[in-house]
Amino acid sequence: MTDAQPGLGRPDGSGTGFAGVDASALLAALPDPVALLHPGGEVTLNAAAQERITRASPQGDWQALFQAESADAVRAAVMGALEGQTSRVTARAVDTVAPALVTVSPAGGGVLIHLHVARDPLEVALELMDSLRLGMTVQAPDSRILHANRAAEQILGLSLDQLTGRDSMDPRWQAIHPDGSAFPGDTHPSVQALRSGEAVYHVPMGIFHPPSGEQRWLDVTALPRRAPGSAQPKQVTTVFNDVTDLYTTQKALRGSEQRFRSLVEATAQIVWTTQPDGAFLPPQLDWEAFTGQTPEEYSQAGWLGALHPEDRAHAIAAWEGAVAARRPYITAYRVRRADGVYVAMDARGVPVLDERGAVSEWVGTNTDVTELRAAQQELMDANADLEARVQTRTAELAQVTRFSTLLLTAVGEGIFGLDPRGVTTFANPAAARIFGHSVESMIGQSQHDLIHHHHEDGRPYPVSECPIHQTLRDGQTRRIERDVMWHASGRAVPVAYVVTSTQDASGQVGGAVVMVQDITEREQARQQLHEMIENLERSNQDLEQFAYVASHDLQEPLRTIGSYTELLARRYSGQLDERAGQYLTYTQGAVERMRSLIQDLLAFARTGRQDTPLTPLALNDLMAAAASNVQGTLQGGGTLTWHTPHSVLGQASLLTQLLTNLVSNGLKFCAPGQPPQVRVTSRLEGAFVHLSVQDNGIGIAPEYHTRVFDIFQRLHHRDSFAGNGMGLAICRKIAEHHGGQIWVESSPGQGSTFQVSLPAVPTP
Repeated sequence: MTDAQPGLGRPDGSGTGFAGVDASALLAALPDPVALLHPGGEVTLNAAAQERITRASPQGDWQALFQAESADAVRAAVMGALEGQTSRVTARAVDTVAPALVTVSPAGGGVLIHLHVARDPLEVALELMDSLRLGMTVQAPDSRILHANRAAEQILGLSLDQLTGRDSMDPRWQAIHPDGSAFPGDTHPSVQALRSGEAVYHVPMGIFHPPSGEQRWLDVTALPRRAPGSAQPKQVTTVFNDVTDLYTTQKALRGSEQRFRSLVEATAQIVWTTQPDGAFLPPQLDWEAFTGQTPEEYSQAGWLGALHPEDRAHAIAAWEGAVAARRPYITAYRVRRADGVYVAMDARGVPVLDERGAVSEWVGTNTDVTELRAAQQELMDANADLEARVQTRTAELAQVTRFSTLLLTAVGEGIFGLDPRGVTTFANPAAARIFGHSVESMIGQSQHDLIHHHHEDGRPYPVSECPIHQTLRDGQTRRIERDVMWHASGRAVPVAYVVTSTQDASGQVGGAVVMVQDITEREQARQQLHEMIENLERSNQDLEQFAYVASHDLQEPLRTIGSYTELLARRYSGQLDERAGQYLTYTQGAVERMRSLIQDLLAFARTGRQDTPLTPLALNDLMAAAASNVQGTLQGGGTLTWHTPHSVLGQASLLTQLLTNLVSNGLKFCAPGQPPQVRVTSRLEGAFVHLSVQDNGIGIAPEYHTRVFDIFQRLHHRDSFAGNGMGLAICRKIAEHHGGQIWVESSPGQGSTFQVSLPAVPTP
């Protein structure tokens, strides 16, 4: 058979065909490093060898290519080549993972060295992870790090030498979970993968980053590697990436969302959104929290199930009419709260229009008006009868303050929408009334130029500083508690507003919705409330002074009655009939009760009147004094124990009286046939020490938990339990005088626990 192609012949297996051929060009072009050692000691390198040796040795020493244990074997092969021997040596190069094959042969009186480096799959994987900026380590069965890529060094902030040999349980990682709790080494993903033989994916972990001195956050995946025929992993490959920026951003977003939700909750409102066609779809977190309905229960028209049956027909009719006509949705109905109570609410909703004028969504609020109406009634009652409310002033003042806040913030809102340029796309009638423009004149105008152009003092308001335009730029929700916008007449209107971005079809900021409130009446009401508080305080002072003087002046005629009654009983003992003696006994008992009542009234009036500075006091010392005061009761079979290692700031005499009253109550109101037991404990909570006084007595029904702290309030007949109903009122006054609080947790027949918060001694 003849050759079919010119230039090609049969292979010559003898190798004599290369005789006389100059191979220098081929050697120079080879991708493998080739070195020629001349007899005189000179070294000729091809391009690949020149590049590789330069990386390993600036002096150009070819022996620097190899690790120490391999360099000796290569030198021995070179010596053999000088004697005419060709040999192949498996060596370990310094910059590769896989072993290299070194061929050494005699050449023209010198030695020709050829280095062939294989590409190990692990090496390829390490380089691939580097290109993806993913850290990668290979760990032994005991989790010691054997190899790591450059990305791992950069992410962990440690060199390869520092990483090699370190295991997953090393405490220097300072590993933590996202909630800040410790991440024990034996729960590390690599350790879990080695133990279970199963891959562990996407475990969030915080580790200490030495160069920055800060915590870095990683997303870690561990993949076990088994040897053929082995059931147990021989290694584990751990891949991770730095997600610190993502984690920080998500944390900031969660904080921003929580702050916004807290502000919404503070206004006693439910904020909701629907689809353009009116479909009510999850998530609706405010609705879920208020009604207790699940997403499956309230989806579509399921929300009607939370409305009062009598209100459903008109609510759905109003909603369907608003959706069909694209007009504001305004109605009122009763909503069942999660605890089953129906709450009266005002419902308002508006369509949000996109730049084409089409409805992109509906945004609305449900406002609880129950407390608003109650607040108005409470204010009228307070003005009509201040003196009657002095006995419960602290609790009711807190209630009035809460109701007043709701009253001042739950006024009707103006709502308008903006496109990305800040041009008004829609406005409701309330917004038009607030700013003195018609709805038609607001639409199409630059909102900032029309109503938000200047500060209250007349300084220009740059668009770059406007919170509304900041939201149009970054999409973040903002709530401004105090600002001014401008009326068409030229006067400043004090307002509070919330601005929320809307998104277009691509997910970009497509505009914003602004809910604004005219807070003029709120500012006026706040001033009135301040004046009312001042009047209450003056009334308190006058009544306390009256109680002190009246009770003091009552002592003298009472002593006279008591003395003459006692004298009459002794002088005519045995001369009066049985009924007259009984009358004298009733009179003396009434005198004693009156004397005790006056003493309690004096104690109540004096409490908190002294301007004695608060000093550090050990609770153990105060408890010892209180125990001494109730020693007589304890000798009758009661038990008092305490564990109060903390110290508080206070007045010793007042706090001793407080503890004595609470312990005495616990010993007195005991169940029949059961020895009284009182246990007092304390714990530190921030800037306060929380004191608990627990007994095993008869307990208190929930409806009386507030009443028991009122002056002259008794829950039991005097024949059952002695007292004037002043003890707990004095305790409350002492606690509030120290800047603390007191309340009770109890159920009938289950004993009572009185809780007291007192200021802790500041740490140095």
